[in-house]
Amino acid sequence: MALALPLAGWAEAQLEAIRALAGTPALAGLSGAQLLGERAALNGFSIPGRRSAGGGCRLYDAIAGQVALTLARADDRDLMPALFGDAGIESDSDIVTGFATAQTSAIVIQGRQLGLAIAAIDEVPASPACRLMVTGGERPMRDGPPLVIDLSALWAGPLAGHLLGLAGAQVIKVESRNRPDRMRAGDPLLFARLNQHKANVAIDLRNAEDRAALIALIRRADMVIAAARPRALAQLGIDADALVRAVPGLVWVTITGHGAEGDAAHWIGFGDDCSVAGALSAALRQASGRIGFGGDACADPLTGIHAAHRALAQWHEGMGAHLLLSMSAVVAEAIDWERAQDAAGFTATLQRWAAAEGASFPGVAQRTTGPVAALGQDNGAWLC
Repeated sequence: MALALPLAGWAEAQLEAIRALAGTPALAGLSGAQLLGERAALNGFSIPGRRSAGGGCRLYDAIAGQVALTLARADDRDLMPALFGDAGIESDSDIVTGFATAQTSAIVIQGRQLGLAIAAIDEVPASPACRLMVTGGERPMRDGPPLVIDLSALWAGPLAGHLLGLAGAQVIKVESRNRPDRMRAGDPLLFARLNQHKANVAIDLRNAEDRAALIALIRRADMVIAAARPRALAQLGIDADALVRAVPGLVWVTITGHGAEGDAAHWIGFGDDCSVAGALSAALRQASGRIGFGGDACADPLTGIHAAHRALAQWHEGMGAHLLLSMSAVVAEAIDWERAQDAAGFTATLQRWAAAEGASFPGVAQRTTGPVAALGQDNGAWLC
Protein backbone atom coordinates (compact mmCIF):
# COMPACT_ATOMS: atom_id res chain seq x y z
CA MET A 1 0.00 0.00 0.00
CA ALA A 2 1.29 3.49 -0.89
CA LEU A 3 2.59 5.57 1.99
CA ALA A 4 0.04 8.19 3.07
CA LEU A 5 0.53 11.43 4.95
CA PRO A 6 -1.11 11.30 8.39
CA LEU A 7 -4.23 13.48 8.71
CA ALA A 8 -4.58 13.93 4.94
CA GLY A 9 -8.17 12.68 5.19
CA TRP A 10 -9.21 15.50 7.50
CA ALA A 11 -7.41 18.03 5.32
CA GLU A 12 -9.26 16.71 2.26
CA ALA A 13 -12.62 16.98 4.06
CA GLN A 14 -11.88 20.61 4.90
CA LEU A 15 -10.93 21.31 1.28
CA GLU A 16 -14.12 19.69 0.09
CA ALA A 17 -16.10 22.01 2.35
CA ILE A 18 -14.27 25.01 0.87
CA ARG A 19 -15.02 23.78 -2.66
CA ALA A 20 -18.71 23.45 -1.82
CA LEU A 21 -18.82 27.04 -0.57
CA ALA A 22 -16.72 28.55 -3.34
CA GLY A 23 -17.78 26.72 -6.47
CA THR A 24 -14.65 27.86 -8.35
CA PRO A 25 -12.66 25.54 -10.64
CA ALA A 26 -9.29 26.72 -9.29
CA LEU A 27 -9.72 24.53 -6.21
CA ALA A 28 -10.60 21.39 -8.16
CA GLY A 29 -7.02 20.20 -8.66
CA LEU A 30 -5.92 20.49 -5.02
CA SER A 31 -5.86 17.72 -2.44
CA GLY A 32 -5.30 17.64 1.29
CA ALA A 33 -2.26 15.41 0.87
CA GLN A 34 -0.81 17.85 -1.65
CA LEU A 35 -1.03 20.79 0.76
CA LEU A 36 0.36 18.77 3.67
CA GLY A 37 3.31 17.52 1.64
CA GLU A 38 4.01 20.53 -0.58
CA ARG A 39 6.86 22.09 1.41
CA ALA A 40 8.57 18.72 1.77
CA ALA A 41 8.28 18.11 -1.97
CA LEU A 42 9.65 21.55 -2.85
CA ASN A 43 12.62 21.09 -0.52
CA GLY A 44 13.32 17.38 -0.92
CA PHE A 45 12.69 16.50 2.74
CA SER A 46 12.86 13.01 4.21
CA ILE A 47 10.38 11.45 6.62
CA PRO A 48 11.52 12.61 10.05
CA GLY A 49 12.38 10.76 13.20
CA ARG A 50 13.20 12.76 16.31
CA ARG A 51 14.35 15.77 14.29
CA SER A 52 11.68 17.53 12.24
CA ALA A 53 11.70 17.38 8.46
CA GLY A 54 12.75 21.03 8.22
CA GLY A 55 15.37 20.60 10.93
CA GLY A 56 14.22 23.37 13.27
CA CYS A 57 12.53 21.22 15.94
CA ARG A 58 13.70 18.18 17.88
CA LEU A 59 12.15 15.71 20.30
CA TYR A 60 14.16 15.17 23.49
CA ASP A 61 13.85 12.63 26.28
CA ALA A 62 13.03 14.14 29.67
CA ILE A 63 12.43 12.42 32.98
CA ALA A 64 8.70 11.81 32.47
CA GLY A 65 8.36 11.80 28.69
CA GLN A 66 9.44 13.58 25.53
CA VAL A 67 9.61 17.30 24.84
CA ALA A 68 9.66 19.11 21.48
CA LEU A 69 11.74 22.28 21.26
CA THR A 70 11.94 24.53 18.21
CA LEU A 71 15.05 26.64 17.86
CA ALA A 72 13.98 28.67 14.83
CA ARG A 73 14.97 32.20 15.79
CA ALA A 74 18.45 33.64 16.04
CA ASP A 75 18.30 34.27 19.79
CA ASP A 76 16.58 31.02 20.87
CA ARG A 77 19.89 29.32 21.68
CA ASP A 78 20.86 32.26 23.89
CA LEU A 79 18.01 31.20 26.20
CA MET A 80 19.33 27.68 26.79
CA PRO A 81 21.29 28.55 29.98
CA ALA A 82 18.14 30.15 31.43
CA LEU A 83 16.00 27.18 30.38
CA PHE A 84 18.16 24.66 32.21
CA GLY A 85 19.55 26.92 34.94
CA ASP A 86 23.09 26.16 33.77
CA ALA A 87 25.40 28.76 32.27
CA GLY A 88 27.44 25.98 30.66
CA ILE A 89 24.70 24.87 28.24
CA GLU A 90 26.03 25.58 24.75
CA SER A 91 26.15 22.61 22.39
CA ASP A 92 23.45 20.26 21.09
CA SER A 93 24.78 17.52 23.36
CA ASP A 94 24.49 19.88 26.33
CA ILE A 95 20.81 20.40 25.48
CA VAL A 96 20.23 16.64 25.29
CA THR A 97 21.83 16.25 28.73
CA GLY A 98 19.82 19.13 30.13
CA PHE A 99 16.52 17.59 29.08
CA ALA A 100 17.52 14.15 30.35
CA THR A 101 17.75 15.53 33.88
CA ALA A 102 14.64 17.75 33.69
CA GLN A 103 11.07 17.01 34.68
CA THR A 104 8.87 17.23 31.58
CA SER A 105 6.14 19.49 32.93
CA ALA A 106 8.54 21.81 34.74
CA ILE A 107 10.82 22.33 31.74
CA VAL A 108 7.86 23.03 29.44
CA ILE A 109 6.52 25.63 31.87
CA GLN A 110 9.95 27.23 32.16
CA GLY A 111 10.45 27.26 28.40
CA ARG A 112 7.10 28.90 27.75
CA GLN A 113 7.77 31.56 30.34
CA LEU A 114 11.01 32.33 28.48
CA GLY A 115 9.15 32.64 25.17
CA LEU A 116 10.41 29.40 23.63
CA ALA A 117 8.35 27.21 21.30
CA ILE A 118 8.22 24.08 23.42
CA ALA A 119 5.66 21.32 24.00
CA ALA A 120 5.27 18.00 25.79
CA ILE A 121 4.32 14.92 23.83
CA ASP A 122 1.43 14.02 26.17
CA GLU A 123 -0.18 17.41 26.74
CA VAL A 124 -3.78 18.32 26.01
CA PRO A 125 -4.51 21.52 24.01
CA ALA A 126 -5.47 24.42 26.24
CA SER A 127 -8.10 25.87 23.87
CA PRO A 128 -10.64 24.67 21.30
CA ALA A 129 -9.68 24.55 17.64
CA CYS A 130 -11.84 27.60 16.88
CA ARG A 131 -13.39 30.02 19.35
CA LEU A 132 -15.87 32.76 18.56
CA MET A 133 -14.45 35.88 20.24
CA VAL A 134 -16.85 38.61 19.06
CA THR A 135 -19.87 38.82 16.78
CA GLY A 136 -20.37 41.70 14.40
CA GLY A 137 -23.07 43.13 12.22
CA GLU A 138 -24.73 41.92 9.05
CA ARG A 139 -22.75 42.08 5.82
CA PRO A 140 -24.10 44.62 3.32
CA MET A 141 -24.80 43.45 -0.21
CA ARG A 142 -22.20 44.60 -2.76
CA ASP A 143 -20.88 43.57 -6.13
CA GLY A 144 -17.50 42.03 -6.82
CA PRO A 145 -15.37 39.39 -5.11
CA PRO A 146 -14.74 39.55 -1.37
CA LEU A 147 -11.63 41.49 -0.33
CA VAL A 148 -9.22 39.66 2.00
CA ILE A 149 -6.42 41.37 3.94
CA ASP A 150 -3.67 38.89 4.79
CA LEU A 151 -1.70 40.26 7.75
CA SER A 152 0.00 36.94 8.43
CA ALA A 153 3.43 35.51 7.67
CA LEU A 154 5.18 32.15 7.30
CA TRP A 155 2.85 29.25 6.43
CA ALA A 156 -0.60 28.81 8.02
CA GLY A 157 -2.03 32.29 7.46
CA PRO A 158 -0.62 32.78 3.95
CA LEU A 159 -2.00 29.37 2.98
CA ALA A 160 -5.44 30.45 4.23
CA GLY A 161 -5.19 33.61 2.13
CA HIS A 162 -4.03 31.60 -0.88
CA LEU A 163 -7.00 29.24 -0.62
CA LEU A 164 -9.43 32.15 -0.28
CA GLY A 165 -7.87 33.62 -3.41
CA LEU A 166 -8.45 30.34 -5.24
CA ALA A 167 -12.03 30.49 -3.94
CA GLY A 168 -12.49 33.76 -5.80
CA ALA A 169 -11.41 36.47 -3.35
CA GLN A 170 -9.13 39.44 -4.03
CA VAL A 171 -6.26 39.02 -1.55
CA ILE A 172 -3.85 41.72 -0.37
CA LYS A 173 -0.78 40.59 1.55
CA VAL A 174 0.45 43.15 4.06
CA GLU A 175 4.09 43.02 5.14
CA SER A 176 6.34 45.11 7.33
CA ARG A 177 8.78 47.26 5.40
CA ASN A 178 11.33 46.69 8.17
CA ARG A 179 10.67 42.98 8.83
CA PRO A 180 9.17 41.31 5.76
CA ASP A 181 7.77 37.79 5.93
CA ARG A 182 10.78 35.63 6.86
CA MET A 183 9.71 33.02 4.33
CA ARG A 184 10.58 35.38 1.45
CA ALA A 185 14.27 34.62 1.98
CA GLY A 186 14.03 31.49 4.13
CA ASP A 187 11.94 29.36 1.75
CA PRO A 188 11.35 31.30 -1.48
CA LEU A 189 9.74 28.35 -3.28
CA LEU A 190 7.04 27.90 -0.64
CA PHE A 191 6.66 31.67 -0.26
CA ALA A 192 5.92 31.95 -3.97
CA ARG A 193 3.48 29.06 -3.88
CA LEU A 194 1.50 30.56 -0.97
CA ASN A 195 1.58 34.20 -2.04
CA GLN A 196 1.11 33.98 -5.79
CA HIS A 197 -1.53 36.25 -7.31
CA LYS A 198 -1.81 38.36 -4.15
CA ALA A 199 -1.42 42.12 -4.21
CA ASN A 200 1.27 43.37 -1.82
CA VAL A 201 1.48 46.43 0.38
CA ALA A 202 4.31 47.23 2.77
CA ILE A 203 3.91 49.43 5.83
CA ASP A 204 5.58 50.33 9.11
CA LEU A 205 3.16 49.69 11.97
CA ARG A 206 5.20 52.02 14.19
CA ASN A 207 4.26 54.88 11.87
CA ALA A 208 0.93 56.54 12.68
CA GLU A 209 0.14 57.36 9.05
CA ASP A 210 0.81 53.81 7.96
CA ARG A 211 -1.37 52.42 10.75
CA ALA A 212 -4.19 54.75 9.77
CA ALA A 213 -3.87 53.67 6.13
CA LEU A 214 -3.98 50.00 7.12
CA ILE A 215 -7.05 50.51 9.30
CA ALA A 216 -8.76 52.33 6.43
CA LEU A 217 -7.95 49.37 4.17
CA ILE A 218 -9.32 46.89 6.73
CA ARG A 219 -12.54 48.91 6.91
CA ARG A 220 -13.02 48.19 3.20
CA ALA A 221 -12.38 44.46 3.62
CA ASP A 222 -14.63 41.44 3.94
CA MET A 223 -12.12 39.15 5.66
CA VAL A 224 -8.85 39.55 7.58
CA ILE A 225 -6.31 36.79 8.26
CA ALA A 226 -3.91 37.53 11.12
CA ALA A 227 -1.32 35.50 12.97
CA ALA A 228 -0.20 38.02 15.59
CA ARG A 229 -1.66 37.68 19.05
CA PRO A 230 -4.63 40.08 19.40
CA ARG A 231 -3.05 41.88 22.35
CA ALA A 232 0.09 42.63 20.34
CA LEU A 233 -1.91 44.16 17.50
CA ALA A 234 -4.13 46.10 19.91
CA GLN A 235 -1.03 47.67 21.45
CA LEU A 236 -0.25 49.04 17.98
CA GLY A 237 -3.73 50.49 17.65
CA ILE A 238 -5.28 47.67 15.59
CA ASP A 239 -8.07 46.19 17.71
CA ALA A 240 -9.63 43.20 15.96
CA ASP A 241 -12.68 43.03 18.21
CA ALA A 242 -13.41 46.73 17.86
CA LEU A 243 -13.06 46.60 14.07
CA VAL A 244 -15.38 43.58 13.83
CA ARG A 245 -17.99 45.46 15.85
CA ALA A 246 -17.54 48.62 13.78
CA VAL A 247 -17.38 47.21 10.23
CA PRO A 248 -20.61 45.41 9.21
CA GLY A 249 -19.94 41.86 8.08
CA LEU A 250 -16.17 41.88 8.70
CA VAL A 251 -14.82 38.36 9.34
CA TRP A 252 -11.51 38.36 11.20
CA VAL A 253 -9.60 35.10 11.71
CA THR A 254 -6.67 35.08 14.13
CA ILE A 255 -4.27 32.13 14.08
CA THR A 256 -2.42 31.37 17.31
CA GLY A 257 -0.21 28.57 18.52
CA HIS A 258 -2.32 27.59 21.52
CA GLY A 259 -5.26 29.98 21.89
CA ALA A 260 -5.72 33.35 23.55
CA GLU A 261 -6.98 32.59 27.06
CA GLY A 262 -5.02 32.32 30.28
CA ASP A 263 -1.34 31.40 30.14
CA ALA A 264 -1.77 29.81 26.70
CA ALA A 265 -2.31 33.27 25.22
CA HIS A 266 1.39 33.95 25.75
CA TRP A 267 2.79 30.66 24.47
CA ILE A 268 4.85 30.70 21.28
CA GLY A 269 4.17 27.94 18.76
CA PHE A 270 5.39 26.83 15.34
CA GLY A 271 4.14 24.04 13.12
CA ASP A 272 6.22 21.16 14.45
CA ASP A 273 5.96 21.84 18.19
CA CYS A 274 2.22 22.64 17.84
CA SER A 275 1.76 19.28 16.11
CA VAL A 276 3.38 17.65 19.15
CA ALA A 277 1.21 19.69 21.51
CA GLY A 278 -1.82 18.49 19.54
CA ALA A 279 -0.78 14.87 20.34
CA LEU A 280 0.27 13.72 16.87
CA SER A 281 3.62 12.41 18.12
CA ALA A 282 1.80 10.71 21.00
CA ALA A 283 -0.51 9.03 18.47
CA LEU A 284 2.53 7.92 16.46
CA ARG A 285 4.13 6.46 19.58
CA GLN A 286 0.89 4.70 20.56
CA ALA A 287 0.50 3.17 17.10
CA SER A 288 4.10 2.19 16.42
CA GLY A 289 6.19 2.47 19.58
CA ARG A 290 8.42 4.99 17.76
CA ILE A 291 9.14 8.58 18.78
CA GLY A 292 8.97 11.05 15.91
CA PHE A 293 7.08 13.68 13.97
CA GLY A 294 3.91 12.75 12.09
CA GLY A 295 4.53 14.94 9.04
CA ASP A 296 6.19 18.22 8.09
CA ALA A 297 5.08 20.91 10.55
CA CYS A 298 1.56 19.75 9.76
CA ALA A 299 -0.11 22.10 12.26
CA ASP A 300 0.66 24.86 9.75
CA PRO A 301 -1.08 23.51 6.62
CA LEU A 302 -3.90 21.94 8.65
CA THR A 303 -4.61 25.27 10.34
CA GLY A 304 -4.30 27.19 7.09
CA ILE A 305 -6.90 24.98 5.43
CA HIS A 306 -9.18 25.15 8.47
CA ALA A 307 -8.82 28.94 8.69
CA ALA A 308 -9.86 29.34 5.06
CA HIS A 309 -12.86 27.07 5.61
CA ARG A 310 -14.04 28.88 8.75
CA ALA A 311 -13.53 32.33 7.22
CA LEU A 312 -15.41 31.50 4.04
CA ALA A 313 -18.23 29.76 5.93
CA GLN A 314 -18.65 32.76 8.22
CA TRP A 315 -18.63 35.16 5.27
CA HIS A 316 -21.34 33.12 3.56
CA GLU A 317 -23.42 33.33 6.74
CA GLY A 318 -23.41 37.10 6.20
CA MET A 319 -22.49 38.07 9.76
CA GLY A 320 -19.28 39.58 11.04
CA ALA A 321 -17.21 37.68 13.61
CA HIS A 322 -13.78 37.37 15.16
CA LEU A 323 -12.71 33.72 15.09
CA LEU A 324 -9.61 32.62 16.98
CA LEU A 325 -7.86 29.39 15.98
CA SER A 326 -5.41 27.30 18.00
CA MET A 327 -2.91 25.37 15.89
CA SER A 328 -2.34 22.68 18.50
CA ALA A 329 -6.09 22.17 18.95
CA VAL A 330 -6.64 21.98 15.18
CA VAL A 331 -4.22 19.03 15.11
CA ALA A 332 -6.07 17.38 18.01
CA GLU A 333 -9.41 17.88 16.21
CA ALA A 334 -7.99 16.34 13.03
CA ILE A 335 -6.75 13.30 14.98
CA ASP A 336 -10.16 12.83 16.60
CA TRP A 337 -11.85 13.05 13.18
CA GLU A 338 -9.50 10.48 11.62
CA ARG A 339 -10.09 8.06 14.48
CA ALA A 340 -13.85 8.51 14.26
CA GLN A 341 -13.75 7.81 10.51
CA ASP A 342 -11.47 4.76 10.61
CA ALA A 343 -9.48 4.13 13.79
CA ALA A 344 -7.77 1.01 12.46
CA GLY A 345 -6.87 2.72 9.20
CA PHE A 346 -5.42 5.72 11.02
CA THR A 347 -3.31 3.43 13.22
CA ALA A 348 -2.05 1.60 10.13
CA THR A 349 -1.15 4.91 8.45
CA LEU A 350 0.91 5.93 11.49
CA GLN A 351 2.62 2.54 11.63
CA ARG A 352 3.66 2.76 7.98
CA TRP A 353 4.82 6.34 8.51
CA ALA A 354 7.04 5.36 11.46
CA ALA A 355 8.50 2.42 9.52
CA ALA A 356 9.41 4.73 6.61
CA GLU A 357 11.67 7.04 8.67
CA GLY A 358 14.47 8.38 6.50
CA ALA A 359 12.71 7.70 3.19
CA SER A 360 11.56 10.46 0.87
CA PHE A 361 8.19 12.08 1.55
CA PRO A 362 5.30 10.64 -0.44
CA GLY A 363 5.09 12.23 -3.87
CA VAL A 364 2.41 14.88 -4.39
CA ALA A 365 0.98 16.33 -7.57
CA GLN A 366 2.96 19.30 -8.84
CA ARG A 367 1.30 22.61 -9.60
CA THR A 368 2.52 25.80 -11.20
CA THR A 369 3.29 29.05 -9.40
CA GLY A 370 1.85 32.32 -10.68
CA PRO A 371 3.22 35.84 -10.34
CA VAL A 372 4.45 36.99 -6.92
CA ALA A 373 4.29 40.69 -6.09
CA ALA A 374 7.39 42.52 -4.92
CA LEU A 375 7.39 44.03 -1.43
CA GLY A 376 5.16 47.10 -1.46
CA GLN A 377 4.41 46.79 -5.17
CA ASP A 378 0.75 47.76 -4.76
CA ASN A 379 0.96 50.49 -2.11
CA GLY A 380 -0.22 53.11 -4.57
CA ALA A 381 -3.25 51.09 -5.61
CA TRP A 382 -4.52 50.16 -2.14
CA LEU A 383 -3.28 52.58 0.52
CA CYS A 384 -4.99 55.93 0.86
